Amino acid sequence: MPTSSGNRRALLKVVVAAAALATTTVVLPGAAPASAATTADGFASVNALGQNGTTGGAGGAVVTATTTARFLDYISRPEPLVVQVKGTITLPTGTSDGMHAVASDKTIIGLGTDAKLVGGGLNIGLPVDDDVTSPPADAVHNIIIRNLAITGATDDLINVQMFSHHIWIDHNDFSHGDDGAVDIKRGSDFITVSWNRFHDHDKTLLLGHDDDNGAQDIGRLRVTYHHNHFDGSDQRNPRVRFGESVHVYNNYYRDNSYGVASAMNAGVVLEGNYFFSVNNPGRVDFSGDLGRMVARDNILVECNHAIEVRGSVVEPRTYYGYTPDRAADVPTIVPAGAGTGRI
Repeated sequence: MPTSSGNRRALLKVVVAAAALATTTVVLPGAAPASAATTADGFASVNALGQNGTTGGAGGAVVTATTTARFLDYISRPEPLVVQVKGTITLPTGTSDGMHAVASDKTIIGLGTDAKLVGGGLNIGLPVDDDVTSPPADAVHNIIIRNLAITGATDDLINVQMFSHHIWIDHNDFSHGDDGAVDIKRGSDFITVSWNRFHDHDKTLLLGHDDDNGAQDIGRLRVTYHHNHFDGSDQRNPRVRFGESVHVYNNYYRDNSYGVASAMNAGVVLEGNYFFSVNNPGRVDFSGDLGRMVARDNILVECNHAIEVRGSVVEPRTYYGYTPDRAADVPTIVPAGAGTGRI
C-alpha cells in the first residue's frame, strides 16, 4: 500500500543517515571533499592488537553534546558512541588539570564549522604506570576525533598514553595549549594524525616522552602524520623517540624553528613534505642518542639547514598502502584542506 511504502522509504532514510554519521562523514557547505577520507588511513588503518582498523563509535548511538555535562558524560561511557559536538564546550580544570578521559570506541566529531573545545584537553589512555611494559587487555582503543577546534588547554590539547591504540585524529584545529598539542607516548601504537592545522602553539607533537622509556616504547609508537599544516607552530613537528616506523609525509611547514627531530634510535620516513622558512627541517642529532631518518622528495625553501639523514628505516608500505601527493603541490593542497569545516 502507498502508506506502507512511504513508511519503508522514511525508515530507510533514517537508517542511511545514522550509518553515515557512525562513519563520521559530514558534508559541509564549501567543503573540500577531495581531502576528506571517510575511513582511517595510515597506521590507524592497520589490523593489529585485535582491532580491525579504526572505526570509533560506528554501530553505536549518535548523540549530540551542547553542554559540558553532556559532553563529559558521553565521552566517558563504556559503549560505542558517535558524539557530535555543537557549538563551544568549555572543559573545566577541576582536579584533572583540565584533562578529561575518553573511553574506547568513540567518535568525537564537530558539527558545522564552529564546534570547539576550550579551556581543557582530551586524555586517551589509562593512568600512567611505569611497571606496565606490554599492552594491557583494557588499553583504551578505537577512537576518532574530527572537525574540532581545540584551544586554550591548561595542559595538552590531546594526550595519548599507556598503550592506547588505533586512534585517528583528523581535520582539527589546534592552538594555544599550555603544553603539547597532540602528545603520544608510553607504548601507544597504530595512530594517524592527518589534515590538522597547528598554529599559535609552541611544543606541537611529542612522540615518546622520555629518553629512559624504551621498555614501553621500543617496537611501538607507530604513527602516521600526513597533510598537516604546521602554520608557525614552533617546534616538535613531531619530536620522536624510539618509534619505528614513523611516517611523516605531505605536510606543509611554514615558519618553524624545526620540523622533525628523530632521537633514541627512532626510525622516521620523511617524504614529500614542503618546508618554507624552517630553520632545521629534519634532525637526527638532537638530544639523547642519535635517531634514524630516511628523506625523499621533500622541498626546502628559505631553510637554514639541510635535512639530516642517517641509517635505514622500516618502510611504511610494510604495513599499509598509500599514494603521496607531489611535494610541489603541498602548499596549495594542505592549507585548502586542513583544519575544520572541510569534511
